[in-house]
Amino acid sequence: MVLCALNRQLLRSSSCCALMARLQRRSVYSSIHGFNHEEIREKLRAFPGGSVDLLKQDSGIAVLTINNPARMNAFSGSMMVDLEERVRQLENWTEGKGLIVQGSAETFCSGADLNAVQALSNPQDGMKMCMFMQDALTGLLRLPLISVALVEGRALGGGSELITACDFRLMTKGSVIQFVHKHMGLVPGWGGAARLVRIVGSQNALKLLGGALKVDPELGLDVGLADGVLEADQDTEGAGTPLQQAENWLSRYTKGPVPVIQAVKKVVLAGRELPLSEALRKEKEVFGTVWGAPANLQALASKSKHK
Repeated sequence: MVLCALNRQLLRSSSCCALMARLQRRSVYSSIHGFNHEEIREKLRAFPGGSVDLLKQDSGIAVLTINNPARMNAFSGSMMVDLEERVRQLENWTEGKGLIVQGSAETFCSGADLNAVQALSNPQDGMKMCMFMQDALTGLLRLPLISVALVEGRALGGGSELITACDFRLMTKGSVIQFVHKHMGLVPGWGGAARLVRIVGSQNALKLLGGALKVDPELGLDVGLADGVLEADQDTEGAGTPLQQAENWLSRYTKGPVPVIQAVKKVVLAGRELPLSEALRKEKEVFGTVWGAPANLQALASKSKHK
C-alpha cells in the first residue's frame, strides 16, 4: 500500500513537472508528431514577400507590425518564418513588459497569402504549416509580456486567429474581425478556434465561426472579443494616433518594474493553461522570484500598499 502511494505521488510529481515544462517551452509539436521544424521553415521561405517588423522601445513596450500592404498584410511563407523569429527575440527580451501587434497601412491582417496557400495545398504540407503557425502563435501567447492586438481595418481568417494569441484586443471605429474560414471550406488551423473558445465561450465561438459573422466594435465588446474601442483622430482632439492610444491603454497594465509585470503575466498564464494544483505550484514558484526582491523591499519601505 505504501509502495502504491509512493508510485501515485511520483506520477503526480512527474505530471506536474511535465505541465510546468510545457509553459517554459514554446513548441507544441516535435518529431513525435511528424513535425520537422527546419524542413517546414525552408519550404515556407520559398514564398517570399512582406515582412514582420519588431521595434523594441525604452518604455518596455514593443511594437510588432505585420507588413505586406500590397496584399492586405496577408502572411507570405517567409513572413510566417519572420513571425516565429520575432517571437524568439521577444522571449529573450529581459527589459520587456508589453507588446502591441498591429498591421501596416491602417489594416490588420487578411490571413495567409493565397500564393503560399495554393502551393501548400496538399494535406501533408497544409498540416506542417498548421503545426508551424500553432507553435509560433502559442509562443506569442506565452510570452512574459502583456500583449494587445491593435485592430484597424480588417482582421480576416488567419488575421482573426492572430488576435486571439494576444492578451487583449483593441478595435478602431470601422474595423472588422471576421473568421471567414467557413467560406474557404476550412476551420481555423493556427489555434484560433481553441483560443477563441477561451475568450468568448463555446456558444459565441460557434456563432462567430459557424456564421462567419462580421464583428464590428459594438459586437466585439458585446461578446468579449474586444476590450476597448479607440477614438478616431478626427473625432477627439488630441486623441493621438491609434498606436499612441494603444500604448497609453496598455501602459496602465505595464506600469511598474519589469520583473513584477513579467511575473504577473506568468501567474495568469499558469492559471489559464494548467490544472489548479499545478497552477498553484507555479504561482508559488513565481512568487518566490519577487518576494524580497528590490521592488518588493522598496514598496515595503515606502508603504505603497496603502497609496
